[in-house]
Amino acid sequence: MPVKSIEEGLPYPLGAHWDGKGTNFALFSANATKVEVCLFDESGERELSRIDLPEYTDQIFHGYLPDVGPGTFYGYRVHGPYEPKAGHRFNPNKLLLDPYARAHAGSLKWDPAVFGYQMETGDDLTFDERDSAPFMPKCVIVDPGFDWVGEAGRQMVPWDQTIVYEVHVKGFTKQHPGVPKGLQGTYAGFGSAPMVEYLAALGVTSIELLPVHTFINDSNLLEKKLVNYWGYNTIGFFAPDPRYASDVPNSLREFKEMVARLHAAGLEVIIDVVYNHTAEGNELGPTLSFKGIDNVSYYRLPADKRRYINDTGTGNTVNLSHPRVIQMVTDSLRYWSEHMHIDGFRFDLGTILAREIYGFDEQSGFLKAVDQDPVLTRVKLIAEPWDCGPGGYQVGGFPPGWAEWNDKFRDTVRDFWRAEAPVAQLAPRICASSDLFSRGGRRAWASVNFITAHDGFTLNDWASYNDKHNEANGENNRDGNSSNRSWNCGVEGPTGDKAIVELRNRQKRNMLATLLFSQGTPMLLGGDEFGRTQHGNNNAYCQDSDISWFDWNLGGDGNDLLAFTKRLIKLRQSYPALRRSRFLTGQYDGDLDVKDVTWINANGHEMQDANWKDASMKCFGMLLDGHAQKTGIKRRGQDKTVLMVMNSYEGLVDFTFPKSEGGKAWTLLVDTNIPDAVSEAEFEFASIYQVTGRSLLLFAVKEA
Repeated sequence: MPVKSIEEGLPYPLGAHWDGKGTNFALFSANATKVEVCLFDESGERELSRIDLPEYTDQIFHGYLPDVGPGTFYGYRVHGPYEPKAGHRFNPNKLLLDPYARAHAGSLKWDPAVFGYQMETGDDLTFDERDSAPFMPKCVIVDPGFDWVGEAGRQMVPWDQTIVYEVHVKGFTKQHPGVPKGLQGTYAGFGSAPMVEYLAALGVTSIELLPVHTFINDSNLLEKKLVNYWGYNTIGFFAPDPRYASDVPNSLREFKEMVARLHAAGLEVIIDVVYNHTAEGNELGPTLSFKGIDNVSYYRLPADKRRYINDTGTGNTVNLSHPRVIQMVTDSLRYWSEHMHIDGFRFDLGTILAREIYGFDEQSGFLKAVDQDPVLTRVKLIAEPWDCGPGGYQVGGFPPGWAEWNDKFRDTVRDFWRAEAPVAQLAPRICASSDLFSRGGRRAWASVNFITAHDGFTLNDWASYNDKHNEANGENNRDGNSSNRSWNCGVEGPTGDKAIVELRNRQKRNMLATLLFSQGTPMLLGGDEFGRTQHGNNNAYCQDSDISWFDWNLGGDGNDLLAFTKRLIKLRQSYPALRRSRFLTGQYDGDLDVKDVTWINANGHEMQDANWKDASMKCFGMLLDGHAQKTGIKRRGQDKTVLMVMNSYEGLVDFTFPKSEGGKAWTLLVDTNIPDAVSEAEFEFASIYQVTGRSLLLFAVKEA
């Protein structure tokens, strides 16, 4: 393409945007001296032309190319000083990905040429003159058009009705017999009828996908014939990763079609986003995009600007104190919300987003930008409230409007069912952890409760292994957390001992019932509903294999647990007392003559200080009064009163039923010792129920 065809273009919007006649290119760099846009042939292998972007406005290089449209492969070469000691790593020999690219094609081929310095020397002060283009993926100009049929009237799922389901796009469908072979492990497979029907029948409301932004496979993993399976190694914040597309040239459309099909079934889509670091690593890492565009702007650098601040444990930290970086992240979020119709975001290492140079600040520039954004304040925002930096643990520290993963819930619930956490420690956790979250008008849903997640044991493995078994990861079992708060019930791993198998099954039911009957927002790890195993691997980040892929041959126990989980979810949605949006206080409301929650000892009486201090007490009841005030309006509720009884003791405990105002008996809804549906037997007040060792029960009051 001749250089004379370039026009001035506009400095906005950032990225490459086709207007029907041509494409406008706009790239931010505060320190570059020149930017070339490089166009490639339809294979993405042969560079056809390099064209200088002619204008530089407000630190943005821009230009317009007529007759360049969708399907065109492109990248940038950015000129400027190569002065690592000053933080500058410009090298025009390196083809760079557009931070705003809407689609990518190809994958990174690890080669010394993708490094800005002479990689073989190990000295990042050297300058490498090899062309990296043959080894780089390419950006693709897209046609953003898509007919979102039926989406105009779509409503968000209220937080108090939300049940999150965390799952991997590929692992969910890779081995499903109902998905055509060519679609298994893809966006199209995830959006296929069997998978959508499964999720809808399960009863969850919001599908949280592990990272789908374009990411890179780490070279050290490839050398071990492994890959970055989870995807926490992002290089493009606007493009769905093409590796999950069955039709790579149309990966953007395929992703949108998946979302549309999930929405049509009433399911929300949340994506896990990694804005805390990129795949470029530290000073010895490759130059793929941001590092070569404007290193000192995009990354947090210490006083020695040759190095990188590493609050993420991955080599670099995205500089969310820079206004253009804040803009990039918020532009990305708005793009996924408005153009891709994503309903929410889970922020990996979310503390990073709220860091300023002095540390965590709930009024950081990024959090302020989000808090005032009319688009982002309407979607679900979920923080993983920790990172590896100083003061990185911030559970409960995010501002109003945010929900947060609550690992204290996970740890305490696990310990309780191992009989290693007292009731006094458990009580606040099953009440949405008001000690952490009840401030500034935050609601109970701010606590995202989970018992398992993608990192760590699955639920089945929590009940089957005392120790991690990560040998397949190639690190001699050194990786992964050794503190799992797990109990194998007497034997490590699989066993034919029927008593141990039954105890494990009951423990799984106990954990699921605790999760789904607790106040707050429950998050279920995909596969836990039928007892998926990773064979003791608690860090399957590199396992694109049957260790991570769902095995859909469920067997008897798997089908039983699936049916049980469906019942739990249905009960949660049917009994609003289990999912209050207001925090429970346990205080008597004299105006309404009601107490929202009453704690009951095994004798049927309200617990006193002595009971709370008794670490040996392992059986108790939690009475949730349906007449308690539900909203800010002072009036009695009209919901059913429920009673949850939990026993972490190994033996039977006689539990005396308490009275409940307006009722005459208790109806049994769940007993985890009885995996099948219960007969809804009735029990009079003051009668005794023999609670099986290590079991949970749920009752509803029968009104007089």
